[in-house]
Amino acid sequence: MYTDEELIRGCIANDRHCQRALFEKYAGKMLSVCRRYESNHAPAEDLLQEGFIKIFKSISTFRHQGAFEGWIRRIMVNTALSSYRMPPAQYNQVELSEVKLNNSDASAIDRLSEKDLLQLIDSLPDGYKTVFNLYVIEGYSHKEIADLLKINEGTSRSQFSKAKTALQEKLKQSEITFA
Repeated sequence: MYTDEELIRGCIANDRHCQRALFEKYAGKMLSVCRRYESNHAPAEDLLQEGFIKIFKSISTFRHQGAFEGWIRRIMVNTALSSYRMPPAQYNQVELSEVKLNNSDASAIDRLSEKDLLQLIDSLPDGYKTVFNLYVIEGYSHKEIADLLKINEGTSRSQFSKAKTALQEKLKQSEITFA
């Protein structure tokens, strides 16, 4: 098994064995990242391949200033987002003060399996799902999300708020039983 440093050096040298080893080491995790943005398996695999092509082309730019896996993840997220830019017309501007959140189902979320939760998130409209994934799972700020998606920061906040409300409603309506 190669270390990340060995894989990086090998990939910079265009060593096919290192490229294959890098792909095999990270493909499973990165496919999960792609699936959060593209729910259909085949297009998610296309995103994965496109992302790895970008990784192999730009691996010499990795500066060792953070985790290598994090650098790979950022490329995958950006690849997914570049294939899916949301036009502003998809958003309805809503002030956060207009949104009423019901926190009574918070404990229900704690009892969901990861698979169930990912299915609920995947069932959200694309705009809600993308902002929710970027904010909650990837850890981007609303300002960063706004810059990535070419929307304003308030729209990001609104989409996140709507996503939370929609998830709470889906929990109420779902037939998932909780122990």
